[in-house]
Amino acid sequence: MTLVSIPANPVPEGAVSGFIKTPDGVELRFARWAPTSGRKGTVCVFTGRTEQIEKYFETVRDLRERGFAVAMIDWRGQGHSARRLRDWRKGYVRRFSDFEIDVETFVREVVLPDCPPPHFALAHSMGGAVMLRIAYSGKRWFDRMVLSAPMIDLPGRATTLPVRLLLRAMRLAGQGGRYVPGGNDVLANSEPFLGNPLTSDPVRYARNAAIIAEDPTLGLGSPTVAWADTAFATMHGFRAANYPSSIRQPILMLAAGMDTIVSTAAIEEFAYHLRAGSHLVIAGAKHEILQEQERYRQQFWAAFDAFVPGTPLF
Repeated sequence: MTLVSIPANPVPEGAVSGFIKTPDGVELRFARWAPTSGRKGTVCVFTGRTEQIEKYFETVRDLRERGFAVAMIDWRGQGHSARRLRDWRKGYVRRFSDFEIDVETFVREVVLPDCPPPHFALAHSMGGAVMLRIAYSGKRWFDRMVLSAPMIDLPGRATTLPVRLLLRAMRLAGQGGRYVPGGNDVLANSEPFLGNPLTSDPVRYARNAAIIAEDPTLGLGSPTVAWADTAFATMHGFRAANYPSSIRQPILMLAAGMDTIVSTAAIEEFAYHLRAGSHLVIAGAKHEILQEQERYRQQFWAAFDAFVPGTPLF
């Protein structure tokens, strides 16, 4: 068993898990589940930065109850996939295109051989940014994509030119493996609930904290300079006027009205220019919509159910 199970968050029954290796030699942990009933296809769930497969066990159950098979991976550098740096608390990636290698390997080794079609993507935050890059490149591994609070930009002036230049200078000076200025090794989801920017649901927050307490090696601290440098370059690329209009993939974006992690305004602006996309802002929700109170999650699932599986495109 490669999945961590605790009383508050047991592994959904029927899990098949293991490891696959990318062409550049990175071991990725995966898990998949058959549907409990029906045959609507497979939803591939892609997490955000710092997250792991275990955090989405509730989402796995929600999807299986809808008749979908589910498949997931831990991104390189987090969860129980291989980590490049000696300090496991530091999430590191050389370039964002490496995450696309993870997706292609996952599709080739797990999804296509073992998961019933059609295939859909459900991605959160950083995972949403990776899916947008895949959609922009023209790869049609997924019939439709649902993106929860996608990381299109950060709030305020966090990704302005001076900040990007500082990160690039630090990386060129050999400091890519350091935490970003002001960062530390405190694991995400291990801090007190009060004032957290992720969710207003104390029960789900406590559950996710319990996962990290059970196995701290699933967690991550603050971003490294290298991760931030390549992530900021990706977000800057999203600002190109023709980026969203070049995407032909049907996409539904769900933004959180109280998000302080990513920019809701940037999501709305990007979605407005999509040719086959739409968006919904869930008022009152914080960044992690699927980890939120039930009243917010119900709005998410209502939008999801109206969009997926949809009508196949030929």
